[in-house]
Amino acid sequence: MTDADRAPTAPDPSPDPAAPRVALVVDDHPITHLGCGRLLAELGYGRVLKAMTGAEALAALEAEQPSVVVLDIALPDAPGLTLIAPIRERAPEAMVLVFSMNDQPGFAARALAEGAQGFLSKNAAPEEFATAIRALEAGEYYLSPAVALALATRQAGAGRRAELTEREEQVLALIGAGRSLQQIADEIGISYKTVANTSSTLKRKLNVTGMPGLVREALEREGLG
Repeated sequence: MTDADRAPTAPDPSPDPAAPRVALVVDDHPITHLGCGRLLAELGYGRVLKAMTGAEALAALEAEQPSVVVLDIALPDAPGLTLIAPIRERAPEAMVLVFSMNDQPGFAARALAEGAQGFLSKNAAPEEFATAIRALEAGEYYLSPAVALALATRQAGAGRRAELTEREEQVLALIGAGRSLQQIADEIGISYKTVANTSSTLKRKLNVTGMPGLVREALEREGLG
């Protein structure tokens, strides 16, 4: 058989072990890019891509497949949490670490539910950033200790919540969405008095005072508090 008769050899799809590891940092603050870039370089990432917006991040993933994505949740063109799923679609092997000033447990819970592997507060020390990246590289999940404790406390409290009727759940959700009692009555098709009575019952069951307490409770139940 001559060389011309031989079938062409398919290219090896396996990654080049000598190729530099790639990371993507998605944040609209240059100082964050500078700090994360240095830390990631120390951790062995030879190339650190930068994106200032969600659109830039998704465009970068059309050409690159980073090993890790460090993602802020407050971007000028889109909430960062809504980017987790499309990032995972475009870079299924990438590990997503949400890196945010907002360390409320509800945001951490939503980030993990959307597909992130970690949630780190921007108040964390550089050593904790390195710990988080190494945990993700090892196939583990990572939460800032303070966030993990708050989330555990929140989940424990959820088990002790008063049970609400379907109507009470509906009214509470609409209160959390910013509706007035009259707007709720019109939307559901019941009287204002019924909504007001339901609101009073909710305050008693949930042990809160005033509408701000009901709004806070509604947001916590939606994972936003």
